[in-house]
Amino acid sequence: MITVRKSEVRGEGDHGWLQTRHTFSFADYYDSNHMGFRSLRVINEDHVAPGMGFGTHPHRDMEIFSYVLAGAIQHKDSLGNGRILLPGQIQLMSAGTGVTHSEFNPSDTEPLHLLQIWIQPTTRGLTPSYTEWHPQAAHHEAAKVLVISSDGREASAKIHQDADIWRLRLSAGQSVSHELRPGRGVWLQMASGAAQLNGTDLSAGDGASTDAAGLLTLTASEPTEALLFDLR
Repeated sequence: MITVRKSEVRGEGDHGWLQTRHTFSFADYYDSNHMGFRSLRVINEDHVAPGMGFGTHPHRDMEIFSYVLAGAIQHKDSLGNGRILLPGQIQLMSAGTGVTHSEFNPSDTEPLHLLQIWIQPTTRGLTPSYTEWHPQAAHHEAAKVLVISSDGREASAKIHQDADIWRLRLSAGQSVSHELRPGRGVWLQMASGAAQLNGTDLSAGDGASTDAAGLLTLTASEPTEALLFDLR
């Protein structure tokens, strides 16, 4: 059974410089029926105005990553990292015992569009850390690429949770499959396009989940980009 979380029913916030949609309860948006999925706690789709962003603020005991869809994001943190990331690139921060960071749109003219995602770690009190994932040449046309994992295999970024995360990128008519093992769950977050997951229609911004083991097949009806989370 596929459960769909439609884009238009997500929580939303209009802060002028920030237009955001919340898949799960976050900040002033609370819905007891949508508190997360397994270890997945936050999926925010953010549109950040040129020259604006999130000032320095703290986090702890959370695995936090940002996936840039359009524009650029400038990251600075108390670990000494300072980076600008571009579309298709990922920054992953393990907040652990505590870290402060800021995220800004460095462009004077172009908006920033990103997914900001939080996953609960298996262990509290970890040493804070930061890493990135950048696509290689072979990844640009690949339908399914492992970008984050618990063991860092296939040159993925390493997360402190039993979680595998794939970037899916399909052309119209193309399909990709994923085998969900017993005892695990999948969340699929559509970033752009339109597709069918085991026959269920999905559009940009939609989420879909299942705990039923078996084969999942995503077939794009137009160019589509998505993130697939396989979680314990």
